[in-house]
Amino acid sequence: MSRKIFEANLQGLHNDLIKMGSIVEKQIHDCIEALVSQDTEKAEKIMKDDDIVDDLEREIEDKAIRLIAMQQPLAIDLRNIFTTTKIVTDLERMADHAVDIAKITLKLKDEKYIKQLVDIPRMAEIVVIMIRDSLDAYVAGDVTKAYEVCKRDDKVDIIYKEVFRELLKLMIEKPSTVNQATQFLFICKFLERIADHTTNICEWTIYLVTGEKVDLNE
Repeated sequence: MSRKIFEANLQGLHNDLIKMGSIVEKQIHDCIEALVSQDTEKAEKIMKDDDIVDDLEREIEDKAIRLIAMQQPLAIDLRNIFTTTKIVTDLERMADHAVDIAKITLKLKDEKYIKQLVDIPRMAEIVVIMIRDSLDAYVAGDVTKAYEVCKRDDKVDIIYKEVFRELLKLMIEKPSTVNQATQFLFICKFLERIADHTTNICEWTIYLVTGEKVDLNE
């Protein structure tokens, strides 16, 4: 395989990753939209479309293996391929959490919500923008932007703690709300984990550009 063909295949790998990222971003946006509007049809579609993400993950990993096998890559190439596979894993786990949220939407489909959902959509909005910006940072090799995206994880953590306190208080005062409030706490936890996976993408971007492995999930 010539260097030119190798680089074209490597670019194809990146394009596949961006495609996967766009799908995952939409999955997360849609699962919260389905939750708020109790749209069971949309929730079911999110669960069904998870296969698309899983297939893309396998396809990208297979391409990465073939790229390594067909040419002796340079050290920077190996780092590039390795980073791509790591980011793909984080994206797949994010999609799994979107499915988790869709399942809760179906579980609560016949229930009147104990409170208006305000903080969960606010939390999700930050997370979706984090995903988009983390992938932009990856494409551009922008270390500064990667660090900036990671800082937003603190906002997600703050909202999570606020919601946790509010729902805990509600459960103590009205035991009848325990089941539903617990489901909302699970959703907040899933969103927090998605934000953590986004931080991982930023860490991999920093590693790709600098060769330095940093831990920003603290």
